[in-house]
Amino acid sequence: MNPDEYDHLRRRTFWLMPSGIYLIGSRAGEQRNLMTANWVTQVAREPKLLGVSVERDAFTHDLIERSQAFAVSIVDRADRTVIRKFVKPVAVTDDGATLNGVACATAPTSGAPVLGSALGFLDCRLERTVELGSHTLFVGEVVDAHLRPDAADAEVLRMEDTRMNYGG
Repeated sequence: MNPDEYDHLRRRTFWLMPSGIYLIGSRAGEQRNLMTANWVTQVAREPKLLGVSVERDAFTHDLIERSQAFAVSIVDRADRTVIRKFVKPVAVTDDGATLNGVACATAPTSGAPVLGSALGFLDCRLERTVELGSHTLFVGEVVDAHLRPDAADAEVLRMEDTRMNYGG
């Protein structure tokens, strides 16, 4: 198999792996951002640790490093179109209530933005970083959580719901 065929096969195989799609909120000083991401997972039970993998040259990477915190918004499948608004750094309103025209709230501990319509969010204090080639794995301890009252009846957005393809 030639290298191009192998690369295509590898990418297609990675895309078969089920994955949620989330918004990572970060803030350092007055700079705020929400970033679309699918490489998010719980990595430990005690303490509760969450890992997010962020490309090294992403604006969010810089904000997490400076603030030592981040928040992860869990997106309702019904809101699938909103995640495309956060594939590039955002425009913040003067009052900070919207990012790219989308209503946002503020996570209570980190101060990071969270999607206003999120099913829930996890607010994290950075515990450690692991450099992994093109990305950094940020591991945060969950210090606060919020769940929308109707979240149990909703469907969580998954990568395959979006027709986006980032992986491998």
